[in-house]
Amino acid sequence: MAAAMKSLAATVRSGVGKGAARSERRDGRVPGVIYGGGESAEPISVDYREINKLIYAGHFLTTIFELDIEGRKERVIPRDYQLDVVKDTPLHVDFLRLRPGSFLKVSVPVHFTNQDTCPGIKKGGSLNVVLHAVEMKVPADAIPEGVTADLSELDINDSLHISAITLPKDCKPTQQGDFTIASISPPARVEETPAAAPAAAAPAAKGKK
Repeated sequence: MAAAMKSLAATVRSGVGKGAARSERRDGRVPGVIYGGGESAEPISVDYREINKLIYAGHFLTTIFELDIEGRKERVIPRDYQLDVVKDTPLHVDFLRLRPGSFLKVSVPVHFTNQDTCPGIKKGGSLNVVLHAVEMKVPADAIPEGVTADLSELDINDSLHISAITLPKDCKPTQQGDFTIASISPPARVEETPAAAPAAAAPAAKGKK
């Protein structure tokens, strides 16, 4: 399933530099820039409360936004953002313009299913996740929310490779080869402490002659 597009209002910034950026933040806005798409970089700003909520909601860097820039629409995807080192509040956001037919690299999350029916896990094994996300080259207008890794056939010591995962249309991993996504580790062996040897029986008393 492709990630849904969200709307976000933005305004054009007339000033650039640290002084102008501080002024934007005092007004409750976060400075940013739109770049790429064969056009010049454009300074903008967005509402602080809105962008803060979007960043901490998760999947921010894989969400497509339609920016409403004072009535003009621009389709973009966030490529980077800067947080205050002390307050963890947004200081700056970079957006990449998206053009029809363009591709970009993103990390696509891996969702594991059927852990409750996995033969190896039912035997006491444990899931060893090698990759929680796979970097892929994907269509800019169809970024997948994730890919599904089915564990229902994995036994102990089995591995699940990228070839076993159905990838969304036109999406290709950037890593070459049939690399491992996860495996089922055998149960940990518990070393048994040997029982203490029974105390030697006391020698029987010799009878009197």
